[in-house]
Amino acid sequence: MFAASVRSRAVLHTARRVSNIRYASTKTLQETLQEIIPAKQAQIKDLRTNHASVKVGDVKIENIVGGMRGLKAMLWEGSVLDPNEGIRFHGLSIPDCQKVLPPAKGGQEIISESMLWLLLTGQVPSPEQVRDFSRSLAERGELPDHVAKLIDAFPQTLHPMTQLAMGVAALNHDSAFAAAYEKGIKKADYWQPVLEDSLDLVAKLPALAARIYRNVYHPGAQLAPIDKNLDLVGNYVNMLGYGDNKSMTEYLRLYIALHGDHEGGNVSAHTAHLVGSALSDPYLSYSAALLGLAGPLHGLANQEVLRWMLDMQKAVGEDPSHDQIKEYLWKTLKGGQVVPGYGHGVLRKPDPRFIALQQFSSSRAELKDSPIIRLVNKTSEVAPDVLTEHGKAKSVHPNVDAVSGCLLYHYGLTQFKYYTVIFGVSRALGLPIERPKSVSMADLQKIVDKA
Repeated sequence: MFAASVRSRAVLHTARRVSNIRYASTKTLQETLQEIIPAKQAQIKDLRTNHASVKVGDVKIENIVGGMRGLKAMLWEGSVLDPNEGIRFHGLSIPDCQKVLPPAKGGQEIISESMLWLLLTGQVPSPEQVRDFSRSLAERGELPDHVAKLIDAFPQTLHPMTQLAMGVAALNHDSAFAAAYEKGIKKADYWQPVLEDSLDLVAKLPALAARIYRNVYHPGAQLAPIDKNLDLVGNYVNMLGYGDNKSMTEYLRLYIALHGDHEGGNVSAHTAHLVGSALSDPYLSYSAALLGLAGPLHGLANQEVLRWMLDMQKAVGEDPSHDQIKEYLWKTLKGGQVVPGYGHGVLRKPDPRFIALQQFSSSRAELKDSPIIRLVNKTSEVAPDVLTEHGKAKSVHPNVDAVSGCLLYHYGLTQFKYYTVIFGVSRALGLPIERPKSVSMADLQKIVDKA
């Protein structure tokens, strides 16, 4: 399995990296950021003032006509995606994070609060800081009446992602940043009301997303109240109606933490950055990001994987041989389709998020016996060789979507359209206004003719 091979390589380096981790003190998140942000502001001022002319790279026509793919043109602090190593959060790999980030009380998996603290500060919080942070978010978690009424008024047939984007935008009614900007606030102090809005948004997402789920799929069902002693995902799963399923709760804790950040160039992150650069408040920026995430090339991938897996299961049965899977893969490719869940725009090795979820599956007895998860694992053993032989894919390895939706399906959350909402909840985690220069194809042709 991919998990075993990558784990053996990673173990050699993890201890050294973990030994260099900066741990947080006993301060609150706000107090920690109060210390960190002035230094960051000074650093960016120095870069802009003293190093503005330093060349970072070349721009080629393929960058322009290819959607700026690979072009280094954004500032993003939380994470860096390496083609071979995968995602790192402030220098920490996923195995590093699993080792040092505090889980929920009584749990084993990373939780959103731990990951959010790391993303915002670059520091690992203590268990006590995470518990206090969880409680402070739970205390902010109730939806305003006008947002609850808005969601309840939507028709059941309105797509859940449309409802989520509209609900998030409606939270802008109480934006601390919008109020502070209208009153007048120093640019150096923007971060304080922006942080308040961001934390309020993160805190309210579970109640908002769960209300949408109830209205669309279980109208009339009562939502569980927010429990101040639970973490964000613990409350979210409770409100979805799966609170008794501890294994599913642990899965969603891991899923949401791993999906919390993935560099700044993907559609949803870039959209939030772009809209926020115009000083739109976090609610409006995140609402715009969700509309980007709703696109089939971004947030719908795990649904497509699950549909393809279920179709294969119908064709080859619940316990197929490797040869049967290979034959189905070739049938898909020869039919002019791609194999969903394989390949990645940046990664050229197995996605560490896939490996983490595969390890989670192998640690749970009920998942070892799950037909859909067994099929995922068998396919991951066959597909890379088939795709390599096919010769058209730059990357042949499984990505996180190859398993994430199938796990939701196993746990009984079978409403495909809702999967992107869960992805949206995970992605809720001022720079200069974005103003890149655009060029026309005629301009590009002139450049080519002169070359």
